[in-house]
Amino acid sequence: MLGRELQVPEQPLRIVSLVPSQTELLADLGLDAEVVGITKFCVHPESWFRTKARVGGTKDVKPERVAALHPDLILANKEENVQAQVDALSGIAPVWVSDIHTLADALTMIRQVGGLVGRKNPAQTLAQRIETGFATLQKSLVPERVAYAIWRDPWMWAGGDTFIHDLLERCGWENVFSGTPRYPEVSLEALALLQPDRVLLSSEPYPFREKHLTEIQAVVPNAIIQLVDGELFSWYGSRLQYSPAYFQQLLNAAGGR
Repeated sequence: MLGRELQVPEQPLRIVSLVPSQTELLADLGLDAEVVGITKFCVHPESWFRTKARVGGTKDVKPERVAALHPDLILANKEENVQAQVDALSGIAPVWVSDIHTLADALTMIRQVGGLVGRKNPAQTLAQRIETGFATLQKSLVPERVAYAIWRDPWMWAGGDTFIHDLLERCGWENVFSGTPRYPEVSLEALALLQPDRVLLSSEPYPFREKHLTEIQAVVPNAIIQLVDGELFSWYGSRLQYSPAYFQQLLNAAGGR
């Protein structure tokens, strides 16, 4: 997805995945023994998390662990993995890198990965299922300005060029940080000035809990505050098949539509 040319085996037999959402995708496409290495953040499927060899984290991959697995294909992501590490790993095996900013990018990735690993038809079926799910999502009828929190101390939010932003828009919501790139650091006092109608507190990467609801409510007393499943907003693999139904629940709750 970076426009590079790679020499990849027609049927990779030893795959290392450095991206949690793409690891889950491989499982849902029907692979198992072919995936020989994952990261410590690849928690789905749980059986793989317990049994597959781990090669470090997404940003601190251990090249020696990867090399010991003798992979013939490595899957990485432009944002989640470190470029210097990806460059180093390319000396071990071909590294295919995804670059995801929108749902359309995610669907392209699913289809391309399916083709790479010999699962073209299941990948096409999965992508179509996801596409149909989002097409039938009933968006918010009332314009709402939304802030999506990913971190606390400092407070960080999903900006306008993120995958999360694209999914927020597909719900019919307006991201209050749409004009800011990446994940801006914005205090709660500054958030109050933006007067969001709804604040979403994600379960990852920061594990927001019930106790944080009152903290937000104190500065934006008129806003709807919700704890949300971060995987369904930010995992751009096969987990997206569950996102539309979940988003519909959020939209229908607490004055969402």
